[in-house]
Amino acid sequence: MYVVWGSTYLGIRFTIESMPPLLSAGARFLVAGLVLALVVGLVAGWRALRVTRAQLGTAALLGVLLPAGGNGLVSVAEQHVPSALAALLIASVPLYVVLLRTLSGERPPTVTFLGVAVGFAGLALLLLLGGNEGGTHGTAWWGPWLVLLAALSWAVGTFAGTKLPVPANPFALSALEMIAGGAALLVGSLLTGERVDLAEVTTSSWLAWSYLVVFGSLLAFSSYVFVMGKLPVSTVATYAYVNPVIAVLLGVALAHERFGVVQFAGGVLVLIAVVLVVRAERRPRVVAEPEPVRG
Repeated sequence: MYVVWGSTYLGIRFTIESMPPLLSAGARFLVAGLVLALVVGLVAGWRALRVTRAQLGTAALLGVLLPAGGNGLVSVAEQHVPSALAALLIASVPLYVVLLRTLSGERPPTVTFLGVAVGFAGLALLLLLGGNEGGTHGTAWWGPWLVLLAALSWAVGTFAGTKLPVPANPFALSALEMIAGGAALLVGSLLTGERVDLAEVTTSSWLAWSYLVVFGSLLAFSSYVFVMGKLPVSTVATYAYVNPVIAVLLGVALAHERFGVVQFAGGVLVLIAVVLVVRAERRPRVVAEPEPVRG
């Protein structure tokens, strides 16, 4: 999750150079979901894909919030926002998650809030002073706000996934989420009138799209759903701190972007934030928290 998802922002950028954003994202998740469902059926048995009505409702909701709302909106925004900036803005996910936990009555450790603050200090340093060299897309005023909306959608889905009934097999859940999210994105593509001429799709876009299907969806997204049932939600959310660092490094290596002292300092703060949050969430609590409902 840390490494692969940090590379997907660049992958999205190359994909939408010649593919419509909603259509490419929808096809990506639909294909990945169907392939994963087939693998689950062959390996764990077709009964693993059987779900209750409540579990199916959860999978559909999470599909709309995570693949569709989280990734789909980023794909649209990256038409106007550089991939590195998108990665930085998505790092607001942990802040939303901590806020949702607090509003639900939970009491995250003080160090968790400190980690969030340090993380955003590093991100602010990267964003405000580090510059956005290498961004080839023009900016629109609503672009960054759309990315923040995508981050909120992802945070809500992350939080809801720990509270609602889900299938016992996490990979079955991942497959159903991607199928639901992919279908929602394709409906959105149809409603917005997106069109694509396959003859005009570039080789780099096909390669980037294939990478997103195999690594960004089948590997990383399935891993995300799996660890959501194993680790505290704030620990899982720390991937949003590391992804921008990966995105910047890839920009340096593949897009020849400059990486200066300010960006290095921001990256160090981001990593410190990860350590603070992970250590805080691993400490034993005085009062045990209720276990997530697992259908």
